[in-house]
Amino acid sequence: MKRIAIYPGSFDPITNGHLDILRRSATLFDLVYIAVAVNLRKDVLFTPEERLELIRSCTTDIPNVKIEKFSGLTVDFARRVGAIAIVRGLRAISDFEYEFQMALMNKHLNPQIDTIFLMSHQKYSYLSSSLIKELARLGADISKFVPESVKVKLEEKIREVKK
Repeated sequence: MKRIAIYPGSFDPITNGHLDILRRSATLFDLVYIAVAVNLRKDVLFTPEERLELIRSCTTDIPNVKIEKFSGLTVDFARRVGAIAIVRGLRAISDFEYEFQMALMNKHLNPQIDTIFLMSHQKYSYLSSSLIKELARLGADISKFVPESVKVKLEEKIREVKK
């Protein structure tokens, strides 16, 4: 039986920190779904399809990864794909409280699915998609924080939005 996990998030855009968590989780599970959340209440820069394409562009070297979008409950998506675990990255203590509450609620909603927390690598502990977007809007060099393909698309998107 395959050990399947999901790594959910908005990934708007995907960062090197996200990719670090993904690569490490791909060594722990036979298959990892990057589950791109479609949340109509969240203010995002990229459409779900654009986010899927950005993720595809920087994960071609990870053979046991699938990329899908979803809406609704994370545990429902996990159940649908046969996942046994939800992978979440933790950057700081402030992440833990929220993630712990979500893990407990998900466990209540589906006791068969565990949440696995992976600590971010220290060089990514301060990264967030929101911070990357803000830096890009202000013209900072973001090349150390995102893959080149993401950098190019993010800079293009910001130019479009400014028009």
